[in-house]
Amino acid sequence: MELVLALILGLVIGSFLNVCILRIPQEVPITVPRSHCPHCKKLIRWYDNVPVLSYLILGGRCRRCKKKISARYPLIEAVSGLISVLLYLKFGLGVEWVLFFGFSAALLVLAFIDLDHRILPDVITLNGMWLGVLSSVYLAQPIPPIVLGIVRVAGLEVTNPRILALVGSLLGVVAGGGLLWGVGEAFKRLRGIEGMGFGDVKMMAMVGAFLGAPMALFTIMLGSILGSVIGLVFMGFTGKSRDYELPFGTFLGVAGIVVVLYGENLVQFLPIIRPAV
Repeated sequence: MELVLALILGLVIGSFLNVCILRIPQEVPITVPRSHCPHCKKLIRWYDNVPVLSYLILGGRCRRCKKKISARYPLIEAVSGLISVLLYLKFGLGVEWVLFFGFSAALLVLAFIDLDHRILPDVITLNGMWLGVLSSVYLAQPIPPIVLGIVRVAGLEVTNPRILALVGSLLGVVAGGGLLWGVGEAFKRLRGIEGMGFGDVKMMAMVGAFLGAPMALFTIMLGSILGSVIGLVFMGFTGKSRDYELPFGTFLGVAGIVVVLYGENLVQFLPIIRPAV
């Protein structure tokens, strides 16, 4: 029963994420006006706004004007539902599910906003960063050896797991955001052009706050691999030059969600990242 509830919650929240993706870049309130057809502007009735199902029943068209509605809407709802179910299988339907589903939902919104507009809004990244720092005290997840090592080198006598988790989260903010900032600055000095927007830096600070420094660095590595592979394929098919701006935040968002779901399994071969406990 809880599995079904997790699926329904994910689908419904996915519908809300579509609104966020559309309205946040336009700085339009996400609660008003109500959902409407992008073509005829008529309000969408509640029975035509059931996640995924309404789209299939209506054949992907508006009931009023009969024009096609983007398949991306049910896609995002379905992805949100899938993430919700996978997180339920990992954490159960409790506080951890709430926090990590909220984090994953934020990454999903950022990924699509960056894909559409090449921006990563502060209202998501900065608020998400502080939420990640605060939630680390509650979650008190196992601490990677590198964090314990830094605490010892600094001469700190810290044994409380919640304090250690807070330190790990703050280190994640510095490591995740700092690494991207350093790479961007180096690229700018070498090439004389901006290689990375500051939105990516703030996004990775948010990721580091939730996942800690080692997993944030792993997210950057995985996002870079995804971006390189997909970028090469994209340029090969479209003929775009190397200077074409790819939405790095999109790849970081996908990588972050993968790390939330499967990070512990993916890093078993990296002892420095593996939790000590």
